[in-house]
Amino acid sequence: MTVTLSPLQIDCDFDSGNIHVLDANDPHQVHLAIRPDTHSGHYQWFHFKASGLTPGQRHSFSLDNAHGSSYPNAWEGYHAVGSYDQQHWFRIPSTFDGTALTFSLDAEQPIAWFAYFEPYPRARHNQLIERVLKIDGVELLASGRSVQGRDIPLLRASSGTGTRRKLWLIAQQHPGEHMAEWFMEGVIERLESKDPSLQRLLAAADLYLIPNMNPDGAFHGHLRTNFKGKDLNRAWQDASVELSPEVFFAQSQMKLHGVDAFIDVHGDEEIPHVFTAACEGNPGYTPRIAALEDQFRTTLCSLTLDFQTTHGYTRDQPGQANMTLACNAVGQAHDCLALTLEMPFKDHDDNPDPRTGWSGARSAALAGAVLQTLEQMIAVLR
Repeated sequence: MTVTLSPLQIDCDFDSGNIHVLDANDPHQVHLAIRPDTHSGHYQWFHFKASGLTPGQRHSFSLDNAHGSSYPNAWEGYHAVGSYDQQHWFRIPSTFDGTALTFSLDAEQPIAWFAYFEPYPRARHNQLIERVLKIDGVELLASGRSVQGRDIPLLRASSGTGTRRKLWLIAQQHPGEHMAEWFMEGVIERLESKDPSLQRLLAAADLYLIPNMNPDGAFHGHLRTNFKGKDLNRAWQDASVELSPEVFFAQSQMKLHGVDAFIDVHGDEEIPHVFTAACEGNPGYTPRIAALEDQFRTTLCSLTLDFQTTHGYTRDQPGQANMTLACNAVGQAHDCLALTLEMPFKDHDDNPDPRTGWSGARSAALAGAVLQTLEQMIAVLR
């Protein structure tokens, strides 16, 4: 028997929402397009709600402009995420035919949410800041402002005085990379739990944390840029109060307090692995920095299956680094260990999870291993 279904209602008028409806008249096959970032041609992030699903029926969604996205090759092997409650997210089998990305859901409930990756909502961010400020030894050291005036908290976790290492972790310069703030939630969970390894770290070091560098872009459902259309991770040589106040704030605070190690947390669209990129192309690159990079990677590999060193970006040639990137700029300016930590939008193929792929929970768990790695290296960072 043929079942006639009513048209679906597609909505993205909420935090991090992004979609444009092309044709939703056929609830069996809805045609959509991803909107570009404000004042930028970048697009890849999507996030929308579908209402009026018929339980027991299959509904298909086609992102018809996927081929023109910022990273069209990233759709190969990628599977969208879905949720019925915005709390538990699961992967939905998806296919890319060279033009459109299509995924289908056998509906269990009348409302479902779909996204490029498990979103990290602004409301959860605000709750996270409230949580962390209740922890002994954690303070709101300073607060920057985004282009649109959203807060950018700089947190410092410390347990002592005197000569102390200064370890910086920043996240979500690229706003569509929501796994980055899930990672930062993992850092804060370790602070709450009084993890013994973290207590040893805090005995010798202060943690400087910026959980979300790009709140405007995240709120508006951007992939890559802030509200002015600026890629923040290409702004570390020309940061300005007008175009990139987010980076200007972070750099000013680094100059004020100093940096002994720096981790810039990101997500990669194409590579199905967790990996780091480093500073080998910097003009000030030395054997000391190379040894620190090697030790970090070796130690992290020993602590978690969710990291590897085989797959990643092509290494820069000596003197050929892109100095507009945070990792390179900070490593050069402060002569310190500086790394970009990349997590996948797909899955970590060395340790896959077919139901969730890479996820918010796995991002948070990785934070514990990174902190333990820094704890084991604290004596050699300088």
